[in-house]
Amino acid sequence: MKVGDKIITSEKAPFKSGNRMKLKNIPQGMLVHNVELSPGSGGKMVRSAGSGATVLASDRGYVQLVMPSSEIRMVSEECYASVGQLSNMEHSSIVLGKAGRSRWLGRRPKVRGSVKNPVDHPYGGGEGKQGRGTRRPKTATGKVTGGHKTRNKKKKSGKFIMRRRMK
Repeated sequence: MKVGDKIITSEKAPFKSGNRMKLKNIPQGMLVHNVELSPGSGGKMVRSAGSGATVLASDRGYVQLVMPSSEIRMVSEECYASVGQLSNMEHSSIVLGKAGRSRWLGRRPKVRGSVKNPVDHPYGGGEGKQGRGTRRPKTATGKVTGGHKTRNKKKKSGKFIMRRRMK
């Protein structure tokens, strides 16, 4: 897109990058971004720099989308999506270079658990670069974090996920 280009939001707009239309009118194999989860809710998915979801198929009032995470998800065909892929694909490869530049962006410092005191973290304490001393990864409060799914199995929108992302 360039300065001065017109972006059309319509049920049936031309298949031009940036135009916004209903998923049922977008052909298979086309990249989309800024996808609504439910009709009229506004764009919720596929909004980060350089990302785009692929329209896979359409059946029984739903459109199947391949998300950037490789998850296949069903979304109502009445939902709106913008045609094309978002720009600035190199965003993830930017090296900030120093702590100060990170602070300019509003990011506070991250302190590793192993350098804290034993009262502050389960990995804390010890002389020198001490090992973790525990079997599983934990949060600062001692809750086990690694290796198990965090999504609620009873979540209502779980029925729309056809295939979970591949690690």
